[in-house]
Amino acid sequence: MGVYLMDKTQHVDNQVFIDHAYPNCISNELFKGILDDSARAVFNGHILVRRNAQKTIAYQNNKNILLTDKAVVNSKPFLEIYADDVKCSHGATVGQLDQNAMFYLRSRGIGIGNARLLLMYAFAAEVINHIKIEPLKNRIDDMVKKRLRGELSICDQCVLHCSTMLSYLIPARWF
Repeated sequence: MGVYLMDKTQHVDNQVFIDHAYPNCISNELFKGILDDSARAVFNGHILVRRNAQKTIAYQNNKNILLTDKAVVNSKPFLEIYADDVKCSHGATVGQLDQNAMFYLRSRGIGIGNARLLLMYAFAAEVINHIKIEPLKNRIDDMVKKRLRGELSICDQCVLHCSTMLSYLIPARWF
């Protein structure tokens, strides 16, 4: 599972390889991205199901929202299957914020900025909600909310001081 939020001229390159070598393996891979400005993303996902990995269940999905016509994502989900008794699928989507959902939220009195924020957060939350360790889940959830609002600041105990790199990442026009 992974989520990435990119803007300006940022580039993210996700290279994922899952090797199913034994029977009854299970994998469920979901990567989601929100890209703005001239940001670029690459997703190369490779799932290998070896001959002995019968009864394997493997899913791979990459979903992306492009907020501008200059943002670009290159997605290449790939299955390599040598077993014959498996359930495997893969897919990729690239689109914009759902205008019907925007209309629905706007028709209930929610401003355009908050409607966009809600839709982007709901999109990212699908990944966050899979985190099983509650303190980690809460921390990442807070970071994503702050990132979407443009409020990400230096973490109290972090020596990397990420905010010098990340605080400018959410443009004011998102709101």
